Amino acid sequence: MRRQRSTIRDVARRAGVSVTTVSHTFSGNGVVNPATQARVRAAATALGYHPDVVASGLRRSRLGVIGLVLRPAVGVEPQHIQDVDYFPRFAGAAALTSLGQGYALMLVADPAVPDAPTTAWACDGIIVTDPVERDPLVAALRAGGMPYTLVGADPADPDDPHVIDIATAFITDRVLDHLAESGATRIALVVGTDAIEWNEATERRYRERTPPGAQRVRYVAERSEHGEGAVAADELLALPEPPDGVYCLTSDHARALVDRLVERGVRVPEDVRVVCGSDADSLRSSAPTITAVDLQPQALGRQAAAALLTLLEPDLALVVPPPEHGALVVRTSTGG
Repeated sequence: MRRQRSTIRDVARRAGVSVTTVSHTFSGNGVVNPATQARVRAAATALGYHPDVVASGLRRSRLGVIGLVLRPAVGVEPQHIQDVDYFPRFAGAAALTSLGQGYALMLVADPAVPDAPTTAWACDGIIVTDPVERDPLVAALRAGGMPYTLVGADPADPDDPHVIDIATAFITDRVLDHLAESGATRIALVVGTDAIEWNEATERRYRERTPPGAQRVRYVAERSEHGEGAVAADELLALPEPPDGVYCLTSDHARALVDRLVERGVRVPEDVRVVCGSDADSLRSSAPTITAVDLQPQALGRQAAAALLTLLEPDLALVVPPPEHGALVVRTSTGG
């Protein structure tokens, strides 16, 4: 049989004080002398009593919880998150930064999705990764007065003041330069279909730098089967002038693309050099290993949490190191 939880009245009775005194001891409201506070806390410990943090948070208009919405690239299944190298590292760094200021970080479902849990609305503020174009969640956060921080801009609203810069154009320049320095002269882009900054700004910068007649772009849906990377490889090899360099944004598709190139007898990196836009275990263990962008997820996680915490507490002096955008982990696929 489950033991009944102790209540605030049980603590008051054991400590020989009023319920109000117990409440003030844990909330910090009112004036309770240190000796009485010690007696109340000792009684609570003996009874295994813990204050109702939800009720306490409602009274203070602050629960001490930051919500994290990972969207849209993680798909609809929670296990997709652990398959993407970026997200656990981002969330871990954001959680530790929040914890250092007395806040918990909670992964929550997108509350703008029909029939989604409404847990996010109980949070003090929300971090949103990769907002989509004209994002309904961002619109709902604004309408409800919920503090928020975006990691990457809404492509339709790049001037939102609450955006953490992910430096997509700069990173694209670094990748294209690296491929060229590795010997590539005909560079293709394999990019996702979600309307997010990472996809759209990457393609835009690629097209700005590549003459129209030399552009080779293939689209693969983020939540498609991994084999779509192999299909992209087949399509690129079928071109009259196949590429000798490929920038593929997502790790699953980059791995499948390289596997197909090798399967078809194409030498990597001698014939085709490949860079992936986001690092992952699958790229470190592939044969050949695949060069990747280090998107600096820990630094971005710390930066996003710090920005939101400062919105919640403007007097907070919280400074975190900025990301070192453009870092590449050079591996065999580009001659490393």
